[in-house]
Amino acid sequence: MREDILRQLPAHDQRLFQLFGQGPVRHVPHACIHHAIEEQAAARPLAVAAEHLDESITYGELDRKASQLAAQLAELGVRPGDRVALFVRRSIPMLIGLLATLKAGAAYVPQDVRMTPSAQLRHVVRVTNARVILTLSSYADRVLPLAEGRTVLAVDDIMGERRAPGGPLAPVGMAGPDDGCYVLFTSGTTGRPNGVTVTHRNVCNLLLTEPGDLGIRPGDRVAQILNIAFDMAAWEILGSLSHGATLVIRGRDIGEAALDAQVVIATPTILSGIDPGRCRRIRTVAVAGEPCPRPLADRWAGVCTFYNGCGPTETTIVNTMQRHTPSAVRLTIGRPTPNNTVYVLDEHRRPLAIGEVGEMWAGGDGVSAGYLDNPELNAERYAPDPFLGAGHRMFRTRDLGRWTPDGELEHLGRTDDQVKIRGFRVELDSVSAVLESLPGCVRAATVKLDDQTLVSFVSPGHLSPEEARAGVAAALPYYCVPTAVHTLEVLPRTSRGKIDKAALLRLAAAS
Repeated sequence: MREDILRQLPAHDQRLFQLFGQGPVRHVPHACIHHAIEEQAAARPLAVAAEHLDESITYGELDRKASQLAAQLAELGVRPGDRVALFVRRSIPMLIGLLATLKAGAAYVPQDVRMTPSAQLRHVVRVTNARVILTLSSYADRVLPLAEGRTVLAVDDIMGERRAPGGPLAPVGMAGPDDGCYVLFTSGTTGRPNGVTVTHRNVCNLLLTEPGDLGIRPGDRVAQILNIAFDMAAWEILGSLSHGATLVIRGRDIGEAALDAQVVIATPTILSGIDPGRCRRIRTVAVAGEPCPRPLADRWAGVCTFYNGCGPTETTIVNTMQRHTPSAVRLTIGRPTPNNTVYVLDEHRRPLAIGEVGEMWAGGDGVSAGYLDNPELNAERYAPDPFLGAGHRMFRTRDLGRWTPDGELEHLGRTDDQVKIRGFRVELDSVSAVLESLPGCVRAATVKLDDQTLVSFVSPGHLSPEEARAGVAAALPYYCVPTAVHTLEVLPRTSRGKIDKAALLRLAAAS
C-alpha cells in the first residue's frame, strides 16, 4: 500500500490498516476455472460429477458432451470474449451448457427460465449481445420469441443426438484469465438489472484457494440448492466440479439435497429452514448474501466447520470470510480472502482508524470487470485503487463496517439500510439482529413505513409482539423500537433465497 495516503493516521493505525486490510498472497493453480474441471475429468473420468433426481453424469461424460457442444458453439461463431445466454432450470443439461460455454472461450449468462419474466430475459439478451441462447427443449417455445434472430439450442436435445466416435476434441476457445467467466444481473436502482462481468481470474482466485475452496475434495457431495442466476450458485457448481466432487442438484425440496451432503452453501434465510440434526454427513457450511443471525451461526458451528462470508457480486461471491465457532466473542465477516484487500474509508475515501465505522471498499483480484453497457454506474462504483496503485481498481460495496482490535471486520449494515426515524439515524439490520437474538425468533426483518414508523417481522411465530418490542427497547434507543411487530411462520424470500423486504413493505403498508 502507498504509505503517503495513510499519513493522516497515527503510526499505529497506519500499520494495522495495512496489516488488516491485505489478504494473504497465494498462488492460484489455474488461469481459467474450466481448466480445473478438465483436469478432474482427465484424472477421474468415471467419477460421478453430478446427480439430479434419478439422473447422473460422470466427469468423462460431462467433459465429452461439453466439448461437443463447445465445438458447435464455435461453428455458430462464438468466440473468446463473447457471451452465451444460459436460460435453463437446475439440471444436468445446465452443467453441460455452462461448461461448453467456458470451453468455447465465452462467458455464460445464467437465468432461471421458469422464474424470470420474459421482459428481463429479453433485456439480458440485448445487453449481453449473446448470439446463442442455450435452453431446454421444454422451454424452447418460450425462448424462441426472445431470440430476435439469434440461435436457440436445446441442450437436452443435443445430448440425445448420436455422435460419431472419435478422439478427444481439441479446445475451441482460448480464453484468458481476464476474459469473462460469467455475467450476472444484479438489481438495478433504475428498475433495470445491471449485468456484471466476472472474470476467470476473479473466480479462480476464490474457488482455488483456501478458505474459498471450502476444503472440497474428490468424493465429496456438494449440495446445489440456489438459483442459478445468483452468484453463490457459481460457488456451488464451479466449486464442486473444479475439485472433483459430486454436485447434488436439488429438486423441489431444498433440504433433501443437503441431507446427504458434506458441503452446503446458502443464504442464512435458506439455511434457517434446514435442520442440522438431519444432515448426517455435513462437514462444511458457508453462508453469505445477507447478515447471518448469531444463533443460526452458533447452531451450525456446533456440528461442522462454519464460514460467514460477505461480498457483493461485483467482488466475486465473497471477498471476506470468517470461520466461526460458538465460543467466539463476536460473529464477524472475517478477513480479506487471498489476494484481496478491504479498506474502511470515510465519505471522502480517506482511510479511517481501526475501530471507526466507515464504508467498505474492496480491492485486489476479486474486483470484477464492471457493468455491461453502463459507464455511469461503472464510474460511480469503481475507482482507481490508491492503496495498491499500478492500475488496480477498487469497488464501493456500500456496506458499513469497522475493524475489530484483532483484525476482523464487523458488518454494520448497508448505507441504503440506514434510515431516518423521527430525525434519528437507525440501522434496520441492527434492529433485526436484536430480534434474532431473542428466544423463539429464527429470522427477522425490519422496514421503514414512513418517517415515524418502523415495522418488524419475526419468524417463526413463537415470539409475541410485546416480547419483541421489549427486547429491542432493552438493547437499543427508544427510536429504534418498532411501532409494530408481525409474526409469520416463514418470511417471504426472493428468488435468490434472501428475505424479500419489498414484499414485507407491502405487508406493512396493508396492515
